[in-house]
Amino acid sequence: MANIGYIQVVRHCNHFCGFCSNPTTPYVHTFETMKVLVDDLVDRNYYGVILTGGEPSLHPELPRIARYATDRGLHVRMITNGWRMADPVFAKEMAEAGLKIVHVSVYSVRPDVEEKLRGTPGTLEKAFAAVSNANRYGIDVNINCVINKLNASHLDENIRHWMTHHPYIQHFVWNNLDPSMGRAEVNQAEYTPRLADFEVSLHRALKLLHQSGRTFRVEKVPLCYMAEFAWASTETRKIVKGEERIVHFLDAKQTVRQTDWEHIYSDSCSVCSLRTICGGLFDRGNAYDPGELYPVFIDRDAVVEKIIHDPRDPSYEFRSMDVWRMDFERRVAEARAAGNRRPLPMHGDQPPEHMTPPGSPAVGQITEQGLRLFESKRNSEGKKAAQIGISLERMEVQVPVTPPLTKTDA
Repeated sequence: MANIGYIQVVRHCNHFCGFCSNPTTPYVHTFETMKVLVDDLVDRNYYGVILTGGEPSLHPELPRIARYATDRGLHVRMITNGWRMADPVFAKEMAEAGLKIVHVSVYSVRPDVEEKLRGTPGTLEKAFAAVSNANRYGIDVNINCVINKLNASHLDENIRHWMTHHPYIQHFVWNNLDPSMGRAEVNQAEYTPRLADFEVSLHRALKLLHQSGRTFRVEKVPLCYMAEFAWASTETRKIVKGEERIVHFLDAKQTVRQTDWEHIYSDSCSVCSLRTICGGLFDRGNAYDPGELYPVFIDRDAVVEKIIHDPRDPSYEFRSMDVWRMDFERRVAEARAAGNRRPLPMHGDQPPEHMTPPGSPAVGQITEQGLRLFESKRNSEGKKAAQIGISLERMEVQVPVTPPLTKTDA
């Protein structure tokens, strides 16, 4: 399986998104603490790693850890706002370190909307320079976009811009807003969309990409809102192929292993033909309305066929529908027997015990200097939040009750 793990390299950022789900914490990484996490993914026979944050490019050892992961045989990607990749010297350094794909996050090509979402001026110009530099140095570019209330009406407009001005970009990723963690949880009214708000513009965007031969993935969107392109759902693909995801969180959650991709369903979902391969409504923050869900009646096996026969995704070993059915039924039975299908906790709190892999290495460390920097950053972010009229995130997950200090810089 092409399992890809995530390592949060830092948790601070040079932008201030009002819906950030992974805001600042006092945890910090050295090269050595990141190295053991790369080793952990290699030991799990993972295909690749995504270096993320916060803004990962702010870590001074980022090129070094990318090179280490590359040398250990991992396919290396990075999710970034593009600010440092706008510097051609840094972009070249990351290419030489083995970075294969850079996911540049852009929420809207409308400058006023992007600035409001980012809490920072001038971010679009940096992002456009970043994708150009990545392309120049041979790094494949994906565009990531969080679907939210402010961009829900014009997702297709964004795609038209990218296709016109950066035609070399061939892959796009959408994530519907997670209203349960970080600042997203405490600013739901400002940023959480209704599913119906983006249904039309998302369909137009996917249709444009499909007609052009480009590829895409959509996460946290129920299949009833993308039924024509159900095969592009991240959760559906993982359910069909039996994949997992490890995230090494740089906060009190630490390492989380996700194997169950089912979330919230309405009563009407019970008659939906896609129910068994749909992730449902991802909502641990009580922000979405399950009443927006509705059944669809299309051929489930046709969706599965598209996934397991996808020539661009050779990771799945069973190419026969009969063999897939046996494998799928076995996995469902095993999950039920193990009791893995349990509801996730609400509001981004600590994950249940069964999602914490035994023997996982520590993720980062809390130092006295890290605590001082965290307090300073939180004070400055509090002032910024007051200026733009949003709330700061709760502290429970960012900081453990009794911080385990590592006195390396006292």
